Amino acid sequence: MTEKQFLAFDAFRNDFKNMISVWSGAVSNLAELQKSAADAAKTPSYNIETPVVYNTALDFITQNDEIKIIVIGDNPGKNEQLLKNRKYLVGQAGKIGEGFFRKNPELGIDFRRNAIILNKTPVHSAKTAQLKYIKKAGGFVAEKLLEETQLWMAEKTAEIAAVLGAEIWLVGYNDLKTKGLFYVYRDELKERCTRLGILNKLLVFQHFSMNRFSIDLKAFMGRSSFSSLHEAVHALGIQHRNEIFGV
Repeated sequence: MTEKQFLAFDAFRNDFKNMISVWSGAVSNLAELQKSAADAAKTPSYNIETPVVYNTALDFITQNDEIKIIVIGDNPGKNEQLLKNRKYLVGQAGKIGEGFFRKNPELGIDFRRNAIILNKTPVHSAKTAQLKYIKKAGGFVAEKLLEETQLWMAEKTAEIAAVLGAEIWLVGYNDLKTKGLFYVYRDELKERCTRLGILNKLLVFQHFSMNRFSIDLKAFMGRSSFSSLHEAVHALGIQHRNEIFGV
């Protein structure tokens, strides 16, 4: 990164930390709501240690690092919220994503060195669908928290991507559809990317979980011929972007 880029990134992560502190106190019974949501979905019992999660992996990024992509997941799950972790995509889905790039070095991306990993919201739930329960059971304050976090993450993601010249890889798009959990994020990200002139840098994919990303990519490559994996990945990302964002 150039000095200017690193200063912008450093400002972003400091702002992110501050917002996590604000959001952590926004819903006084958030941990109880998260536990109730997990119980209602019959999720095996686990300790809720960090209801709103900052990605501490951001603190290890230095000016010497070259950030090529910003990977956007859904929200922090059980592994991500553990105090010993507090990092995004460190569960099974993250291991699959890391493995994909390691097996395909021609893409020139080290998942843990060339990527910033963010989420559509930093609010934890064992499974993303459980956010629906939290939103309904928590009433206005919980609904407001989920909306505010999505708006902020979308705005800042677009801004830092523009500064770094990085692509945005949005993985997991089912809940981006109208009336889905993350349609607020979708609309804000589209507006911000359009305003900054980086909509062409936005790529949309299936999630890494359950190996859906690789399965989708393999099927896509089987239907068309491409000169390289890089070309195929980008063509697939554009196709899904058109489907979800209409551009």
